[in-house]
Amino acid sequence: MVNDRRVYLFDSTLRDGAQSQGVDFSVSDKLAIARALDRLGIDYVEGGWPGANPTDDAFFSESPGLERSRFVAFGMTRRPGRSAENDPGLAGLLNSSAEAVCMVGKTWDFHVDVALEIERSENVAMIADSVAHALTRKEEVMFDAEHFFDGYKANPAYAMECLEAAHKAGARWVVLCDTNGGTLPDEVARIVGQVCEKIPGSHVGIHCHNDTENAVANSLAAIHAGARQVQGTINGLGERCGNANLISLIANLMLKTDYDVGLDEHALGQLTHVSRLLDDRLNRQPQRHAAYVGEAAFAHKGGLHVSAVAKDPRTYEHIDPARVGNRRHIVVSDQAGRSNILARLAEIGIDLDPKDPGVNKLVDEVKAREFEGFAYDGAEASFELLARRARGEVPSYFSLARFRIMDDRRWNARGELVTESEATVTLEVAGKAKMEVADGNGPVNALDTALRKALVPLYPQLEDMRLVDYKVRILTPQAGTRAVTRVMIESADSQGRRWTTIGVSTNVIDASFNALHDGITWKLLQDGAQVPGEGTP
Repeated sequence: MVNDRRVYLFDSTLRDGAQSQGVDFSVSDKLAIARALDRLGIDYVEGGWPGANPTDDAFFSESPGLERSRFVAFGMTRRPGRSAENDPGLAGLLNSSAEAVCMVGKTWDFHVDVALEIERSENVAMIADSVAHALTRKEEVMFDAEHFFDGYKANPAYAMECLEAAHKAGARWVVLCDTNGGTLPDEVARIVGQVCEKIPGSHVGIHCHNDTENAVANSLAAIHAGARQVQGTINGLGERCGNANLISLIANLMLKTDYDVGLDEHALGQLTHVSRLLDDRLNRQPQRHAAYVGEAAFAHKGGLHVSAVAKDPRTYEHIDPARVGNRRHIVVSDQAGRSNILARLAEIGIDLDPKDPGVNKLVDEVKAREFEGFAYDGAEASFELLARRARGEVPSYFSLARFRIMDDRRWNARGELVTESEATVTLEVAGKAKMEVADGNGPVNALDTALRKALVPLYPQLEDMRLVDYKVRILTPQAGTRAVTRVMIESADSQGRRWTTIGVSTNVIDASFNALHDGITWKLLQDGAQVPGEGTP
């Protein structure tokens, strides 16, 4: 029996989000975010536009290995005057590693007349031809109806002709786009309802921008009117004012309605984590007042509110914050999230009795470290090490006696200005000292190279470990050059594992060493490495 309450989730963070001012995803960022969405259970993850830029080309060169989500590539319908089989843009889209494609096309007669300068019938043919051809190569095809609401209000018959061409050609979804974000919820509800009278809502999607602060409301209105796919981005990332916030949409649909989005309670409890993971990848400060997942979303400051919450949280909290992975925050006496810590521990295979005194100790340590600037939402490997060290499960593979970094900026024999870095490290492994020196194209690279030079002969497991991303955030900019710095390093190995570690210090090199130390330690722990001269850890 078909579930007519099922709403399919489509995430476009890696494309729409990349259009945000100041956002520049690396390939490793895209992989980490796509896999986080896959773990969450999002139905569709759009990876970007193959052929648009080198990053997207590299990302689509091979599949990210999603297990639950369908990997989607974005592109355009064929160009005017070309066949779908001979259009180079369409070929790039269909040659990508994606299982499904989402193609954008015009549905506003004004755009067809003025921007494309072609016959309106040719635009309809472009849509139908492209969808039909794509279905010979891909498992699923979707059509994004650009500026649909403007087009429908101007010429309903033509806008519907474009949609029906895509639907009849075999498009799984025809997606109604409020591209400039100018439509209001009552208009969205009315128009989507009229579309669903001609095309089944089980084939209709909604894609809203947030230029009037109505993207989430418009998306909900469309769903109530019959649409059964909703598109959005994590944290509402997107150009101009952003897109519909998929985090808020998921929470609203799961907690405030009887729609089924295909996620379970565990996934719901990961929303705060995923929201903050994106901000950490982008080196951005999380929005404190974000609905459901912001630090202040369940914050109470003194007076009558705190008294009321103490008696019955439902007085000022519309949900239990733990359900979305957040926590209650009493400004004068912080109440830490034991359930959050226990859930994170269970994910890494550590099952603790909630009454275990070690839980309180770990919660206190996490709180203290986060006060210092650590952020474990985006550094799962460092969090795991923190927990396992508290349980005495992490061997001391090596310890640092000292390191020294020297930078040399000079003119070489060719008259070129060059800067070279040299690192000297002295380590202690199983009671024995080991010193190595290495050059690098920067102080962190030199330090990493020297560490590997010292450790690989003792731990050959490290031979295939590589650093794939390095991010620095200044936590106290008001302190100028004495500011506290947070470093996050992502590493990978030949087994396909990727892990992120964190370091915090007033010295960026020291913070980098701490993140490198955690990264190496996590790798050795996962590989079951033995400390030289000792038994199996």
